[in-house]
Amino acid sequence: MGKRALLSVSDKSGIADFARALAELGFEILSTGGTQKALEKAKIPVTPVEKITQFPECFGGRVKTMHPAVTGGILFRRGNAEDRKEAKEHNIAPIDIVAVNLYPFEEASRDKTKAREALIEQIDIGGPTLLRSAAKNYADVTVLCDPADYSRVIDELRAHGETSPACRAELAAKVFARTAAYDGIIAEVLSGGRSKGLMLTNELALRYGENPHQWGKYYDVAGHGRRWEVLQEEKKMSYLNILDADSAINLVCEFEEPTAACIKHANPSGVASHLDITEAFQRSFDADRLSAFGVIVALNRECPKGVVQKIIDQKIFAEVLIAPSFSGEALELLKQKPRIRVIRCECPRAEDLVTYRSMLGGILVQDADTKEVAKDNLTCVTEVKPTKQQIEDLLFAWKVVKHAKSNAIVFAKDKVSTGIGCGQTSRVDSTIIAARRAGEKAKGSMMASDAFFPFADSVEEAAKHGIAAIIQPGGSIRDKEVIAKANELLIPMVVTGIRGFRH
Repeated sequence: MGKRALLSVSDKSGIADFARALAELGFEILSTGGTQKALEKAKIPVTPVEKITQFPECFGGRVKTMHPAVTGGILFRRGNAEDRKEAKEHNIAPIDIVAVNLYPFEEASRDKTKAREALIEQIDIGGPTLLRSAAKNYADVTVLCDPADYSRVIDELRAHGETSPACRAELAAKVFARTAAYDGIIAEVLSGGRSKGLMLTNELALRYGENPHQWGKYYDVAGHGRRWEVLQEEKKMSYLNILDADSAINLVCEFEEPTAACIKHANPSGVASHLDITEAFQRSFDADRLSAFGVIVALNRECPKGVVQKIIDQKIFAEVLIAPSFSGEALELLKQKPRIRVIRCECPRAEDLVTYRSMLGGILVQDADTKEVAKDNLTCVTEVKPTKQQIEDLLFAWKVVKHAKSNAIVFAKDKVSTGIGCGQTSRVDSTIIAARRAGEKAKGSMMASDAFFPFADSVEEAAKHGIAAIIQPGGSIRDKEVIAKANELLIPMVVTGIRGFRH
């Protein structure tokens, strides 16, 4: 009896080439619905599953492959005499390869305009059944749920006439991970987010972990997809490269106007907004050149050739350059700096921003801090009021301080950070560090604090360096003292009513 392969896919990328190669190797191709039509269009001989089952597709395609002639052909154990006897009695022929990928429920669930009934129809039933059946019987059956594995299977078939046991076992494990993730996503969506599962997929080995003696890996959270890709990587990405790149892109994506940031150890060293993204980059680098060594550079606009040229001309040591896109000229010029990892990354959507951290043997989960603060959200608590220009810079500083580790203080002027102090155990220490880094640039700068002032000492320290206005959450039991000190020093102060902690 000849070899047979069942192909039934939603994602049809590469399926025609895969089927053609299988046919050339002597496989009979069984298929259904849209896949069958695609293969027939490519002039590849196909046997409809209906011919095998002697039963038509029904209920709008909900039932087509759930039949003993199909699942039996996948599940019966070739080395089991009783199974072989039953297969012969019931005229069930073996199916040796199963290639199935599932209805795109994840993609459909992100379309908020899709009706509930339409979303339900994207829950695959037959697909997971075929995949799990083939994966259970991986001793005899090769199962594929990812088009990326087609070429690997064809290579093994051409070389050896069959796939290796190790290959079949690995592909089966991949299937169970995929179907588990698929069910987890359905449960999460249908429960309105109350049943929050966490499935990790698409493992990516890293250069090392937080330190070179630690191993590190990256995984996608199933259902959310990978929103970034590496365009240049002479040196493999490390754990810290990804951690810093994430901090960088999330910061610049806070801004609607062209913005650049330099990030070091997940903290900003310099941030700037400007109509020209190249100038924004230069200003962000100039904000703290000393700290910007081995830096991660992030842009919220396409990276032009000009930014790359500035990195080359100024001999800037950049570990990663991350942006939503890169011009062809920029990518060509970046070949002169092959050790810079180049990452194309989309700005995150608010509804996709969930943060996970492993703690105490478990997982902490929260939605990301996407709360926006606008001019109308500010309350001035001092007798002196900030000017329109000062308010713009205060809001700029607030967006930056949200992305610096607590306790965080940011000085800014003309939409450029002038000094940043963060990660300290006292707020006044962060203020002192920000002032030291700013130097003369502190004079006339705005100051943002990610949390309330427990004492008036930070306001006094700010006044010593010429800070012109302050933005902070408010809510301290000593607010009256803090506000009184700001009034005494004639420094306008506005409060947001919300905190911006980041640990």
